[in-house]
Amino acid sequence: MSRGGGCCPPMDLLRSEAMQLVQVIIPAESARLAVSNLGDIGLLQFKDLNADKSPFQRAYAAQIKRCGEMARKLRFFKEQMSKATILISPTQFSGAPLEIGDLEIKLGEFEAELTEVNTNNRKLQRTYNELVEYSVLLEKTGEFFYSAQRSAAEQQREMVADQSGDSSLESPLLHQEMVIDPSKQVKLGSLIGLVPKQKAMAFERILYRATRGNMLFRQESVDESIIDPQSGEEAVKNYFVIFYSGERAKSKILKICDAFGANRYPFPEDLATQLHTIQEVSGKVSELKATVEIGLAHRDGILKNIASEYEEWNNLLKKEKAIYHTLNMFSLDVTKKCLVAEGWSPVFATSQVQDALHRATTGSNSQVGCIFQILNTQESPPTYFQTNKFTSSFQDIVDAYGIASYQEVNPGLFTIVTFPFLFAVMFGDWGHGICIFLTALYLIIREKKLASQKLDDIVEIMFAGRYVILIMSLFSIYTGLIYNEFFSVPFELFGKSAYACHDPSCGDATTEGLVRVGQTYPFGVDPVWHGSRSELPFLNSLKMKMSILLGIAQMNLGIVLSFFNAKYFKNTVNVWYQFVPQLIFLNSLFGYLSLLIIIKWCTGSKADLYHIMIYMFLSPTDDIGENQLFPGQRIVQLVLLLLALVSVPWMLFPKPLFLKKQHEQRHQGQHYTMLQETDESVAQLGGQHENPHNHEEFEFSEVLVHQLIHTIEFVLGAVSNTASYLRLWALSLAHSELSSVFYDKVLLLAWGYNNVIILVMGVTVFLSATFVVLLSMETLSAFLHALRLHWVEFQGKFYDGGGYKFAPFAFASIIEEED
Repeated sequence: MSRGGGCCPPMDLLRSEAMQLVQVIIPAESARLAVSNLGDIGLLQFKDLNADKSPFQRAYAAQIKRCGEMARKLRFFKEQMSKATILISPTQFSGAPLEIGDLEIKLGEFEAELTEVNTNNRKLQRTYNELVEYSVLLEKTGEFFYSAQRSAAEQQREMVADQSGDSSLESPLLHQEMVIDPSKQVKLGSLIGLVPKQKAMAFERILYRATRGNMLFRQESVDESIIDPQSGEEAVKNYFVIFYSGERAKSKILKICDAFGANRYPFPEDLATQLHTIQEVSGKVSELKATVEIGLAHRDGILKNIASEYEEWNNLLKKEKAIYHTLNMFSLDVTKKCLVAEGWSPVFATSQVQDALHRATTGSNSQVGCIFQILNTQESPPTYFQTNKFTSSFQDIVDAYGIASYQEVNPGLFTIVTFPFLFAVMFGDWGHGICIFLTALYLIIREKKLASQKLDDIVEIMFAGRYVILIMSLFSIYTGLIYNEFFSVPFELFGKSAYACHDPSCGDATTEGLVRVGQTYPFGVDPVWHGSRSELPFLNSLKMKMSILLGIAQMNLGIVLSFFNAKYFKNTVNVWYQFVPQLIFLNSLFGYLSLLIIIKWCTGSKADLYHIMIYMFLSPTDDIGENQLFPGQRIVQLVLLLLALVSVPWMLFPKPLFLKKQHEQRHQGQHYTMLQETDESVAQLGGQHENPHNHEEFEFSEVLVHQLIHTIEFVLGAVSNTASYLRLWALSLAHSELSSVFYDKVLLLAWGYNNVIILVMGVTVFLSATFVVLLSMETLSAFLHALRLHWVEFQGKFYDGGGYKFAPFAFASIIEEED
């Protein structure tokens, strides 16, 4: 599609942009700057000309390795900032751009400084934790020894008073040491320390078995948590005191302590020395605490400096790495002084690409300019649509089914209107529509702030589709006004009702019936239908017929779009032997049904449309009788039925025969025709989407079977797809009835009790049910059903979806990617 030509403004979304395969020859000294400029404009998708080489065999492997090392340093900085709970500052562009060489030096300096600071801080922190642990241990064991010595002294005084020199078996070990003759005393060794509480029982058991009970073990829990010096993690510990005899027992106890991770510390026996040690340790703890805080503050200062420039460095490194990855896709010419690149670019971007190459030549002071040329190719170009933040989410709905083939009609343009409208048909309630509208409006108003934040998965999906939700909500308000439902409650918004009770004394319209008293309600459903005994039959009939009309209209649109595809690609075969018979078949049956629905609405006839359609097939020549809607209806039905029957073989046989004949003509004395003419003839015969027919070998049986499958699929699909649109009626009915149940059986029921507590509970249940069921589950259900109607019933009529997406080399998309 040409841009800017013709009588009408260009519709950029109707067909993908015209693409061209270009070749760029760049001098080696300009290569990096040229690729950087091309990455800034983001309009060239490079092809890998070195696909047969491994990453290590390519020309710029060393530069990529260098970038990888810098990326490792940035990850190290990010981990350190995360541990220190320092947030990365938003990108702040400095005046002068930083070169990659300067960045490498700066990162190396920061890494060395930060590594040294961390090493010193770890040593200081470990020493500090050891002193804190030692201080706690001195306090606990001091209390233990003091109480033991006091108890032994008291017992000694009692025994001296009793003038008893015999040592009792029940006297404490310490007491026995003091009362026995010094020449006969056995010197006991002691160990104190801390062991993790979860290991304390096993620790005691192993000690007892290893020493065969020849030791005295005492342990108690330390109340407060202690940071373990070895692991640096907070732990709950028990302090222990062990008395033993002999070096052999000591050796076993030391090994067991090491095995259980028990930290041992010296303990002076003299009371004065104990007090001095406690004071000395307390002083060192205070000094080390201040030193550790200074070290942490110095580390935080370094990390804050890094955080202020982290985003700029990270973006620069991403760009640099992407540049060298792209350069590795280029091939070297025979002189190895120039790089040759090939890639796809939109036709409209030719001047921008050439300007970027010219700026690279000027900026690098190269004596040789870059060469830009367009190549002729038989390859299928990528598909590129210029979208904005509004249209991109609608295009994503189409792309999720399949990327459009090159320059075929894009359903995304029509999806902007049809998708929200079909959703709203199933979700028609202007109260619920306003709730969704406010949600979408909030996401749009705060889109700049939310775009810079990391969102939850569900919120991120909603934010990406905020404009889809906005249009869906507006259409829901519109259809809700047509259905006249506000949380299932009708309102006389556009005038008085046209119906009333048949008698002034009538008080219950649901049982007594209604009579017409005024003019037709001007817009939407008359509010008096809601709650009447005719509500369900009336709305069912209305919504079911409306669903069929909408379905036939959208399927006809799909068939018409297949005509535009065939005309654009000069595929006359598809015009006469696909578009025409499909249009005739669909409208001979279901188009006729739609016409009958409209006539019945306009005339008020009571004809049975089910009877008409069934006997149109079973007894087409019988008299219609009371079901006749217009003169000559039986003749019209016979003609339409005949056209429908004729259109089936019309779709099946002519196309394969015509293709076979043209294939034979093309290969009789025309082997040396111009390549371009051959391509045009192939395009006319087979079209872009008939790849099996473009090959040299032509198997008539395969083509016939292929066409048979398509014919059967369309004929059966015409019935099933029409029935599939009845989901519009079913979901609309379900939404209306659920909303009515929540209002009548929850809110009104709670209101009738005249109790504040019950009323509050009823309102809470009503709001919760409305949010969870109607605004969440029903919204998702209607969305998925609208998605299916577009993907299968609509796009299946014309959309090939066999293309691949245009993925240009663009810094904007590279920077947005998460690490």
